[in-house]
Amino acid sequence: MEKVRVGILGSRFVAHLHLSNYRNLRGHKMEVVAVAARSQESANRFAKAFNIPSVYTDYRNLIQSADIDAVDVCLPTDLHKEAVIAAAEAGKHVICEKPLTGYFGKHLDAERVGDRVPRDVMRREALKNCKEIRKVVDTNRTKFCYAEDWVYSPHFAKLKRLVEASGGVVMDIRAEESHSGSHAEYSKSWKTSGGGSLARLGSHPIGAALHLKHFEGRTREGRPIRARSVIADVGRHTQAPSYRQISKKWMVSDWADVEDWSTLIIEFEDSTHALIMASDGVLGGMRATVEVYLSNAVVRMRMGLNNALEVYAPDAAVFGDEYLVEKLETKAGWNFPSPDEDWERGMPQELEDFIESILHDREPLSGLDLAEEVVNVIYSGYLSAEKGTRVSLH
Repeated sequence: MEKVRVGILGSRFVAHLHLSNYRNLRGHKMEVVAVAARSQESANRFAKAFNIPSVYTDYRNLIQSADIDAVDVCLPTDLHKEAVIAAAEAGKHVICEKPLTGYFGKHLDAERVGDRVPRDVMRREALKNCKEIRKVVDTNRTKFCYAEDWVYSPHFAKLKRLVEASGGVVMDIRAEESHSGSHAEYSKSWKTSGGGSLARLGSHPIGAALHLKHFEGRTREGRPIRARSVIADVGRHTQAPSYRQISKKWMVSDWADVEDWSTLIIEFEDSTHALIMASDGVLGGMRATVEVYLSNAVVRMRMGLNNALEVYAPDAAVFGDEYLVEKLETKAGWNFPSPDEDWERGMPQELEDFIESILHDREPLSGLDLAEEVVNVIYSGYLSAEKGTRVSLH
């Protein structure tokens, strides 16, 4: 294979993000040859914007095309499983956004899945979905690339090198992703998102913490250090009566049946811990942080929080449509734009690794093992929050 021919499933925010970060790979390592979207208009608009030759309104037809080597799944979470399985059964390699899958209650008539389904049922079905995906991927010997960009961030890569160089034991990890809330409609309901802040935002810091302990274990003992148990709590802070009475709301608050705040503690096999925070109730732009407390050092990583570029405007309209940083509520006052936010997050590095793994028949840095473990931690966390007790992952 000289180039990987990729088909994109989806035409919304994530698909735009992936296409923007394929730009330096297109033409020599890969080609984007097709896009599938539900509406012809949306598919045509996306194809025109990114110079994609073929358009589909049914992703299954795209997957069956002989011109496709790999499928990039940029769909809402409830569609991941069926798209991944269809692609793997067709012998296509898969790139899939986070989280891998979950519980969506599609067999239920009620819309408010999150308010009526016991979390042990959710956990069992989510893990069953993972097993079904694993079976098809392994049977068809296709590559599975899990789009957890945090582990590809140059900040995180440096953090790992520092941890290795120190020779210290990772005693304590504290990681967070928070902002003022998603405006994507699918994120508001459990039937399409598979959960709230813990699933949608928490998958990033959870994935980073798990990956770091895997890395530490392989470096020191030749095998990954796995998560053993979790204890968690979740909340709906924007549903508090005091918040609902406020007239001007800077945070997203129209969640249907998902949480907007979560905290989770992971206990690892070596008795160390990671504290994970994920909230849709934090103003001031994106918080994406990892703090690592070693036996002989401390390493703190803050993606998107920098003072390399500082700007001030007395009015939010001064900078017009020029982008500053993700999830910023206002452009007024002092702000700190990222010169290349995607690079800081690891997006181009992630996609290049995926294409290289397909080209050279090797495993990506972020693959199915990490994807499955993240789902297990998330849904064990939901069960813990419901039961008010620690939950074993095994």
